Amino acid sequence: MAKDTKERILTAALDLFSHKGYEGTNIRELSASLGLVKSGIYKHYDSKEEIWNALLDKMIAYYGERFGSSEHLPPVPDSLEDFVSMTMRMVNLTIHDDQIVKTRKVLTLEQYRDDRARDLATKHFLTGLTEMFTHIFAGMMDKELLRRDDPAMLAFAYTTPISALIHLCDREPEKTEDAIRKIEAFSRHFLMVYGKGENKP
Repeated sequence: MAKDTKERILTAALDLFSHKGYEGTNIRELSASLGLVKSGIYKHYDSKEEIWNALLDKMIAYYGERFGSSEHLPPVPDSLEDFVSMTMRMVNLTIHDDQIVKTRKVLTLEQYRDDRARDLATKHFLTGLTEMFTHIFAGMMDKELLRRDDPAMLAFAYTTPISALIHLCDREPEKTEDAIRKIEAFSRHFLMVYGKGENKP
């Protein structure tokens, strides 16, 4: 029961932090959202800061298991079409998974207040993606799917516009379907430029 309550607290904290930010959320509000009194929260966590750090730990694990990261690398695709499919699976997960969307919003809000949130935002929005796709592109070059180039520069060029469109979906959800179409079109265009010969989609 205690473990379930701790998980419920973190889930409620993610919801509130993603809407109101860390500073805009207090323990009284968090406990009320769970039908608890403040002392019910403090049975499980000593402070709001402890809840915050436990939530970040949980978000890191959740994201890495489902999306991938430089520590949880996905397999290198066997074809260019597999690469497009992999990209779109990742995009659909990050746009539609409620916890990942809220995590992205929390990091966007808190990156200017909290050093750990800043570092995670940089990793999840930029460096981690670049490292992951550097590995993927190097592997695809070894499989003769892509022409030889600097895999790190290709990873940066590939992930940056996709990341920008994902953030657009957070700001303007009504543009989600169009953004997804643009991402797939961009992925195929990228492979037309860098794919090899008959492997091109």
